[in-house]
Amino acid sequence: MAANNEHTSRQFDIELDAVRSSVMQMGGLVREQFKLAMKSLHSGDTAVMKHVLDLGYQVNSMEVEIDRKCKLVLAQRQPEAVDLRTILTVLKITTDLERMGAQTELIVRRAEMLFQSGRLNLPRSVDIINCADKALSMADQSMEAFSRSDVGIAIRVIRQDKQVNEEYSYITRNLIGSMLEDPRFISAALDFLFVAKAIERIGDHAKNISEYVIFMVTGHDVRHSSIEEVESKAL
Repeated sequence: MAANNEHTSRQFDIELDAVRSSVMQMGGLVREQFKLAMKSLHSGDTAVMKHVLDLGYQVNSMEVEIDRKCKLVLAQRQPEAVDLRTILTVLKITTDLERMGAQTELIVRRAEMLFQSGRLNLPRSVDIINCADKALSMADQSMEAFSRSDVGIAIRVIRQDKQVNEEYSYITRNLIGSMLEDPRFISAALDFLFVAKAIERIGDHAKNISEYVIFMVTGHDVRHSSIEEVESKAL
């Protein structure tokens, strides 16, 4: 009986590792989407835009497949404690990754509109690339936190969300100022505002993933908590 239990436990570990690996793969696809979406914003390359949308289909398929695997594990293994929290965390993370992917598709569609109308002319004071770099860094670190079950990295990501929010607010103020100065820029500015908001939302999803990691590791739900409360519960 002991040998059988050991075999069952080992098989469960293999299944759990496979699920975690799939989540990391999904995160890699979303990362590629984001980088290509920002590239398309500057190049107007329709092939790159199409590739982003094609990757979206893969991301969506992976979300469905990972959900299926998680439900199967829940039904067959009935995990407890940290194993149960891991499965619940995976289900949450895949939802946020899918939504990140949806935001990259929004960026691509706005880029396409800007290039088709010849309105791609940002004011010098608006630095969307800097905001995107910060959001991408948050996304990378949130997936690293999940991969390593590292609460410290997760807390760092949560702290960085404030920087992306401030960057978004700065971009918004400058775009509104540009619209007031020159009404001919209004249409383009609105498209850029949608792009900036999509980037800010990607940062929000990275923060969400980090909060799930803290729950997975510690059992504490830190959503809607101040950073001080997060650190107190997590550390």
